[in-house]
Amino acid sequence: MTFKSFTGKLPLLFSVIKKSLRGEHVDYTTGSIRMSVVLLAIPMMLEMMMESVFALVDLYFVGHLENSSFAIQTVGLTESVLTIIYSLAIGISMAATAVVARRVGEKDPEAAARAGMQAILIAFVINTAISVFGFIYGTDILRFMGASAEAAAHGTPFIRIMMGGSIVIMLLFLINGIFRGAGSAAIAMKSLWIANIANIILCPLFINGLGPIPAFGLTGAAIATTIGRGIGVIYQCYNLFNGKHMIKMAVAYLTPDWEQIRNIIKIASPAVLQFVIASCSWIFMTQLVAKSGGDIASAGYQTAMRLMMFFLLPAWGLSNSAATMVGQNLGAKSPERAEEAVRKTAKYNAIYMGTVMLISLLGAEILTAFFTNNGAVQKVAVQALRIIASGYVFYGIGMVMINAFNGAGDTWTPTKINVFGFWLFQIPFAYLLARHFDLGPTGVFIAIPVSETMITIAGWILFKRGKWKVVKV
Repeated sequence: MTFKSFTGKLPLLFSVIKKSLRGEHVDYTTGSIRMSVVLLAIPMMLEMMMESVFALVDLYFVGHLENSSFAIQTVGLTESVLTIIYSLAIGISMAATAVVARRVGEKDPEAAARAGMQAILIAFVINTAISVFGFIYGTDILRFMGASAEAAAHGTPFIRIMMGGSIVIMLLFLINGIFRGAGSAAIAMKSLWIANIANIILCPLFINGLGPIPAFGLTGAAIATTIGRGIGVIYQCYNLFNGKHMIKMAVAYLTPDWEQIRNIIKIASPAVLQFVIASCSWIFMTQLVAKSGGDIASAGYQTAMRLMMFFLLPAWGLSNSAATMVGQNLGAKSPERAEEAVRKTAKYNAIYMGTVMLISLLGAEILTAFFTNNGAVQKVAVQALRIIASGYVFYGIGMVMINAFNGAGDTWTPTKINVFGFWLFQIPFAYLLARHFDLGPTGVFIAIPVSETMITIAGWILFKRGKWKVVKV
């Protein structure tokens, strides 16, 4: 492509970006597949990038506190525990996305709105028990995760606030899943931007104090993050109920519809299970690093993982466009169009993750130094980041496969893949390398890209078989 031809296409590029960010209604069951994927992918990637910013903002500010290794470890261990809540939220949101997308593809927006509201009702019931448990047993959870007694005591207020206010995490994921299923990805993106801007402003205020606001230190990060996410949820609810979008909610839709609830739970249960399986594996890996390498290795690993998630979540956002395209096009009786959309999305995600891999491999020292000034922690973080990043291209393709199944409502297939990839391979392999071969944390780092590559290969083979095309939702 010549420079002249490139500049000639710039107006079209800016027009597409503007259209995607503005959130104009688009029928994703007709027209250019490439254009549909791009229109969905831009706001979805920005949305997930903002989700990853939450942990990075907390990590940046607490990484410069006194006892920063305790603070970094607490943020990392708490985030690892919160992955259980993320799993529930993502699992329910996947069911909501699949059902809403299918109803939208069938041109029945009222049924889509009713399904979304029932999913919200389910989320409230489930999260209440989790919040209470997490608040009461915060210290015990940190100790279970491998924190020392001193680190656990230091981080108890942080984990209590994060777990106690976890309903905002659940709703932020779930409601955005509803918007994505409807094709309203721009609203989902804007809710995360608003939540993050609030968090970025509030974090230094509550951590370091200003004027009448006292310095809460590490606890301030939890206060700021919970309030920031809460503001994002308020914005979501405004758009759900203002009647200006494809999804038009009504309070009357909160009345339990047991048939609809059973249908959502039927799809959500394996979706939740697939993410719980992955989360439990991550928790085990976190424990293994902490117990084989101590607090410094744990803090370094958490730093690398936060950086990994920062790059990975936009890729997850891009792969979410496959879920919407699959759901809506299966609803419109166009399985071939759905399959082609998945192929294109996988290609784009591989390109993105290949670029990120190079950045991580070449700039590991710069990236990790930005989040910690502890030399020992940074050394572990650099090693972990480089090893984990070696499998980024496979991560990107695998995400698209998983989301394609979930978008079709075939949530059992990725669940089975995760059981094999994480529980039957990753955990035993990591333990073998870390303990039997005495590689310690390095063995854990190596097990991650190896297992993710195997998961991607399994996902691609099962996708090619095409059973997902005939799933009823």
